[in-house]
Amino acid sequence: MVMFHDLEAEIAAICRRARAAARTLAPMPTAKKNAALEAVVRSLHVRRAAILAANAEDVAAAAAKGTSGALLDRLTLNDARMDALEAGVREVVALPDPVGQLIAEQTRPNGLRVRRVRTPIGVIAMIYEARPNVTVEASALALKAGNAIVLRGSTEAARANAALADAVGEGLAQAGLPRDAVQSLETLDRDAVRILVQQSETVDLAIPRGGEGLIRFVTENARVPVVQHYKGVCHMFVDTGADPALAARIVENAKMSRPGVCNALECLLVDAADATRLLPPIGERLVAAGCELRGDERACAIVPAARPATAGDWGCEFLDRILAVRVVDGLEGALAHVAAYGSGHTEAILTPSADHAERWRREVDAACVIVNASTRFHDGGELGLGAEIGIATSRLHWRGPMGLEALTTNKWIIDGEGQTRG
Repeated sequence: MVMFHDLEAEIAAICRRARAAARTLAPMPTAKKNAALEAVVRSLHVRRAAILAANAEDVAAAAAKGTSGALLDRLTLNDARMDALEAGVREVVALPDPVGQLIAEQTRPNGLRVRRVRTPIGVIAMIYEARPNVTVEASALALKAGNAIVLRGSTEAARANAALADAVGEGLAQAGLPRDAVQSLETLDRDAVRILVQQSETVDLAIPRGGEGLIRFVTENARVPVVQHYKGVCHMFVDTGADPALAARIVENAKMSRPGVCNALECLLVDAADATRLLPPIGERLVAAGCELRGDERACAIVPAARPATAGDWGCEFLDRILAVRVVDGLEGALAHVAAYGSGHTEAILTPSADHAERWRREVDAACVIVNASTRFHDGGELGLGAEIGIATSRLHWRGPMGLEALTTNKWIIDGEGQTRG
């Protein structure tokens, strides 16, 4: 653990070391990066007992503070999740290395050969909340893409984050890579976040992943580019003519499979023209699964088990077994609601209408739009990217799941034979 006597000086020094490590990583061959990641897997496995013990302390402390069950689930590591973490790093090993990939090329009329290739971003600052798995996943992705990373997790996962970062660092050292390529700020002083995202001479990109307060704090204080991983206020519109049994199954999966994740459903919209047929079986299935429904007046009239929604329930990321339900006037009503309350994360429609499906694809502004499937599919692994660093809701430079490609930028390469410009 780093002891911070002068916080600004210490963080500046950490970022300078990360910059030096990034210069070493950028030209590194794929085989050496992959060997380092395999060493990270071995280190995680050897240190598993210590990591799980540290995590158990974090979880116990969070539970004592009254943390919700869904958030405790997100915080918890166990053998199965450690197995998944190790498998996730191996998946990154198996992925193609994006560094040096050709994006485009052409030969100009004057004979110049012009290419655009992928290159590492440099130093990434990753700021995240209550997700100890991010410590490993973000490190593995950053390293494979040739970047150094400075991690700053939250108080709730401080012990596990430190243990995981130590394991990753040990793996790098064993493989002969600079340990400074992955560094963790272990101070719990929130001012460390502000200082980190203002290191404009050494940090190239900040990625905040967490709640609204964190995202706003980073965005308002950063002096480096920010890719926002904002809250997931995910909607699903059940259109007239949808199959009620199919809709009930998909809605339950979207809400209840993992209520505490960003691609979980937070608001259900049902067409008023068919709500009396569609909503009862959906509501019954959700209530039986332990979900609290908060409905508008029309929804409560159809599903008596629902409690009246408040104004704050629309646009709320519950991250819990709670679902807002609104009866809307057709596709137009659904589109208007999503435009007003969506967070740009994931928006889904269940419809038999090809025209309505196409309008949804075309008109909804979100990182991911889904037709006739669960919102839970908006995930890097499910979309073929392998591991992800998170799901970006920004428009620049990336939107949606951030895998290896998203952690690169591009470089122009021009080869000539003596040409000059007039």
